Formats: sequence, structure tokens, C-alpha cells
Amino acid sequence: MKPVKVGLLGLGTVGGGTATVLSRNAEEIARRAGRGIVIDYAAALDTSNADQLGLTEARLSNNALEVVHDPDIDIVVELIGGYTLAKDLVMTAIENGKHVVTANKALIALHGNEIFAAAEEKNVMVAFEAGVAGGIPVIKAVREGLAANHIEWLAGIINGTGNFILTEMLEKGRDFADVLREAQELGYAEADPTFDVEGIDAAHKLTILSSLAFGIPLQFDKTYTEGIAGITAEDVTYAGELGYNIKHLGVARRTEQGIEQRVHPTMIPKRRLIANVNGVMNAVLVHGDAVGPTLYYGAGAGAEPTASAVVADIIDVVRAMTSDPNNRVPHLAFQPSTLADTPILSIDDVETAFYLRMRAADRPGVLADVTRILGDRDISIEAFIQKEPAAGEQDVDIIMLTQRVREGNMNEAIATIEALDTIDGNIARIRVESLG
Repeated sequence: MKPVKVGLLGLGTVGGGTATVLSRNAEEIARRAGRGIVIDYAAALDTSNADQLGLTEARLSNNALEVVHDPDIDIVVELIGGYTLAKDLVMTAIENGKHVVTANKALIALHGNEIFAAAEEKNVMVAFEAGVAGGIPVIKAVREGLAANHIEWLAGIINGTGNFILTEMLEKGRDFADVLREAQELGYAEADPTFDVEGIDAAHKLTILSSLAFGIPLQFDKTYTEGIAGITAEDVTYAGELGYNIKHLGVARRTEQGIEQRVHPTMIPKRRLIANVNGVMNAVLVHGDAVGPTLYYGAGAGAEPTASAVVADIIDVVRAMTSDPNNRVPHLAFQPSTLADTPILSIDDVETAFYLRMRAADRPGVLADVTRILGDRDISIEAFIQKEPAAGEQDVDIIMLTQRVREGNMNEAIATIEALDTIDGNIARIRVESLG
């Protein structure tokens, strides 16, 4: 049987890793796929590393459109990233009847509904395992391995840069800005780290996971997104005293009112395995009604870990190329005609527990005012810490852990407390999840 011919777009970190893995493991991959898989055509702005990557027999181009229009190419692998050009290339490949594999989570989160509709019309497949959590096969797990389950919720550490920063703050007591600079020097964070530290990258990934888990269309614009720049070394210390670690978490949960879809700093009990996932590693916890909690852990980025997922997708596509399109695994796990219009909840309607840290005047009656304001909104206090004032200071740190409350009620309480003349500055707050 003739080998399947792949057109590779991008020879950067992931593209290079994909070429390396396909070449090094060619025999093993052919045994799994049932036929050989070769990179026949590769495009990149700079192709000078092609020989080093084992692409000595491949055709090379600086124009990606030449690859997607080439009649000999069966599968287009898009690894250039970004939105506009990547979307144009993917849609053109689909229009030309080619299957697509991509690691582009932003492309899928923002344009996946349109891309999948086009692919269904042309009877081709679009695979995107590498778009979420790098080398961890969590998309396959949710879409196929847990297909028997009514998935109740999932929670994930799905951005390695943010996790590295919070780990350094926890283990070494360092400040956010200091660790961010090191992350940039080590190559974990970009020169402009906005996508990572503000949660946008994680929100792309959570949008995809939520759709797979609950059978809803991709809705990135409704994913609540909050970054970690406001987390201080003091917050990390106080969280530890209360028995928690702080993680930048993506949470998707099915409720009677709708779907929670949110990314934000989260305090997790130290006893939970996911609370102890450190460094640049990723982890996703999925809870199904039949299987209970399942945890998927591993490298969320890097050349070969991500290439592992890309090549696995290529193998899956090769296996299914000759199958009846109606019998293929649906892109978003559920048959397209059955996707639900379940609403995504506003963050104001989400219920969580909260950690609050405020700077207050050290005098009688202050704490009574704060607890009264909370009580007026049915907010109960679970735990409480008050520090002694430092030498020569008149203000103290007050730290509270509340029971679960609707976020809108908490917002009202915080605004009222901050208006007190005994409270200095803004109140820091972090959501708390037990993940039990």
C-alpha cells in the first residue's frame, strides 16, 4: 500500500519535533497505522534546518499555499500558529479535500465551529489533540475513553508558564515579577507574556475541553478569564497556612443553571494530587458519573511531547481515511446535530468559596464591621487569620476563608467593605475549589 503523504506547515519547535518523531519512529508508526507515513512537502519561511530534521527527500517551499494546493498531499499538518493565515490555510486544505492536523488551540477555540462544519461538508477530518496540554492525550480521553460517562466537571492546570511561576513563588517565596523575568530568560515565557500570565492561552484550551465534555459549541468569548499577575508572595504564604496551594486553574462544570467555564487563580487543598503538580507540567482532572475522578498528567509543551500528540493524530487520521465518515469520532465528541445550546454562566452567577485578604486599621470594631457586611449577604466565614501589626505600623493583615457563595453577592460585599474608612486599599480575593 502506498504511503500516506503529509504536507507539513512550519519547521519551528513543534514542526521540527514532528519531523524528528516521524522519521525516528517510522517503522513503529507504520506498524500502528497499517501503512507508511512520509512528509512529502514542507513549508516554512526558513527551511535551512530541513536536512537536520531528516527531510532530505521532502520537497521544500517558502509558500504554504503550495503545500495545501498540492494534489499529492493527503494530510496537511498546520504548525505555524496564529489566527488569520492559519485559518486561511486550514480552510483551503479542507476545501481541497485534505485532512488536517493542527496544534493551534487558538484557531480551534475561536474558529473551530466553522472549521468543523466545513470539514463535515467535505467528509474530511480535523484532529487537534496537541492543542490542549501538549503530549497528554486528554482530548482522546474525554472524547473517546470517557464516552460512556455523563461528565460532571473538569479542572486543569493547562499552562506551564503560569504553573512554573506559581511553583517558584510557593517553593522559594519569590515575587511574581522576579519569577516572570526568569521564565522569559529560560524560554518558558514569551517577551510579551500576556497570553500565558493573563490566562488567554488556558482559556483557549478550556473552551475546547468544555465543548468536548458537555457537547456544546465552542464559545471562547464566554470563557471568564483572569490572570495571575495579582498573586503576591503573601497570598501564597497565607494560602499555605490555611492548607492550600494556589494554581492557575481552568474549570468547567455542569450545573442546573448552565455551564461554568472559567480560568482564574484558584486555591486547592494541598491533599489533592493536582495541587502538587509543579513546574511547567500540566494536569487535567475529569470527573465522570460512572468512572469518578480521573487525572491526566504530563508535559504540556516542548518539541517532542507536543509532536507525540501531533503524530498520534496523524496515525488516527490514516487509520480512518477509508472509513465511512458517519462512523468517525465526531470532532467535538458528540454528533454535530446534537450539540446543545446550554448557556454559559456569567461569573457573577458562579458559586465558589473565597479567600479574602484585606489591610485594616488595628482598632476595635473593624472586624465586627467586616463580618456584619458579610453576614448581611449570607456569607459565612470558614477560617480566619489576623496578623500582629509590624513595628511602627497601625494596620494589620486580615485573612478570611468563606464558605461557598454566589460571586455577585461577594462582589457587593467586597465593594461595601472597601468603602469603610478602616480598610486600606483593595481587597485581594482568590476563589477556592475543593475538587472533591
